[in-house]
Amino acid sequence: MIASWEQSLRKKEKSDVKSLLAETYTEAALSVTITTLTDVLAFFIGVWTAFPSVRSFCLYTGTAFVFCYIYTLTFFGAVIVLNYKREQGNRHWLTCMPVGVGEDQAEKSCLYNVCCIGSCSGQSSQVETKQPESEHPMSIFFKQYYGPFFTNKWIKLLVVLLYGTYLGGSIYGCTQIREGIDLRNLASDDSYVIPYYDDDDKYFSAYGPRVMVVITESVDYWNETVRLVIENCTQNLEGISYVDKNFTESWLRVYTKLAERDLINNKTLFIKNLSTLFNSFPSFEWDINKTQDKIEASRFFIQTVNVTSAIDEKNLLNQLRETAEQCSIPLMVYHPAFIYYDQYLVIVQNTVQNIVVAAGAMLVVSLLLIPNPLCSLWVTFAIVSVIVGVAGFMTFWNVNLDSISMINLVICIGFSVDFSAHISYAFVTSGESSANKRAIEALYLLGYPVLQGALSTILGVVVLAAAKAYIFRTFFKIMFLVILFGALHGLVFIPVFLTFFGNFGRSPHNTQSKKLELRFRNDKDCP
Repeated sequence: MIASWEQSLRKKEKSDVKSLLAETYTEAALSVTITTLTDVLAFFIGVWTAFPSVRSFCLYTGTAFVFCYIYTLTFFGAVIVLNYKREQGNRHWLTCMPVGVGEDQAEKSCLYNVCCIGSCSGQSSQVETKQPESEHPMSIFFKQYYGPFFTNKWIKLLVVLLYGTYLGGSIYGCTQIREGIDLRNLASDDSYVIPYYDDDDKYFSAYGPRVMVVITESVDYWNETVRLVIENCTQNLEGISYVDKNFTESWLRVYTKLAERDLINNKTLFIKNLSTLFNSFPSFEWDINKTQDKIEASRFFIQTVNVTSAIDEKNLLNQLRETAEQCSIPLMVYHPAFIYYDQYLVIVQNTVQNIVVAAGAMLVVSLLLIPNPLCSLWVTFAIVSVIVGVAGFMTFWNVNLDSISMINLVICIGFSVDFSAHISYAFVTSGESSANKRAIEALYLLGYPVLQGALSTILGVVVLAAAKAYIFRTFFKIMFLVILFGALHGLVFIPVFLTFFGNFGRSPHNTQSKKLELRFRNDKDCP
């Protein structure tokens, strides 16, 4: 918005505020709308995920983007106009009181003059001048040096090779990505939980969780056939490669061995003599939920072993649940750690689903709002490319794929479109005659704002790099990768790739207008 406002000021020496703001919105509103729609869609698509934490984050963030958009197209435009009127009236930046402009005013510092009277030269804004608004040095840099440098054919070749290296490294990283969250990462670095888990891994890593197997409904335990079914189900669970049958703890097995056959085959005697079992094994009392005439539910325990990685945890959970489902007696396997194991079953599927659906939504929005199908494809390509890069380099920066990083990948979908969409839109709406010139103009108009946006976002999150919590450091790492790769695509890869397609990205309306404008400029008879 600010860049478009400054461009409008440079184009017209004298103009009323309404036309200046109208031209600003003409240049910026569609581009802002495209990026906002894609951001909001990316986050609202994330609401469909299976993880409640991700759903909450996406819902709040997507709603925040809606309010930001409304603010930008309404209140922010009014603020720009009020600041322009302040400058025109030579008013102080803080008090808004008129500031006198004397002959010695030019001797003041540029910072003082800009804040107080809106002109670095110290000249009153009310004094009419034929001098156009000065261009920002960075805009000049992008126009005269940066753009021509990257449109050189040898530099283009170098950029293609650089992108190939980037893509190859990213794909390799994606194949090596690690799933799952380490529980120690949920605590602060100085928490006692960290050394606890370190010692647990060091001394007891051979043993996995002690899993509770619950018979969830009331069954006739005094029926010998039912007991045999329960025993077969127990043996099937013990037959899993991750289970050590020597450490199984079952009250029913002990009761069957201790009691006489006639006692346990009679319902009344079976329930009455449980007290004898509890006297010998008091802990079993906690494993049975009984009433006067029946046992509502009961449980036994199996010991898992050699569960050392997220893959083992996922396989263990799958095998336990599949085996429990095959039992004719209603069984449920449970351990508190299963809440973390559960995410391994769906994290990859949910992540891929969100990325694919969001990328498709980005393509549809781009096709509807960007007046060039090829440009829309390049925007979608940039989104996918940035996501692949972030996911791949997560591996090299020791970030696992879990619910925390998944939230940040959803952010990645939204942020990655911002850089490429602005540059691509400026490219296709340019009236220059050649692809190289159009790329240079796009970089001249939006290169500096894109760079500003990238740097300000990185500065906003860089403080999290020193945080003592894994969650905040992960947020910084992924945001840094998103902004870095997004800016790299917007300022290097996309401008170069767009030049390869020459006039395929041209907007006929703008091209015709440009030709007409050049014709009028060269017509001596034109009044």
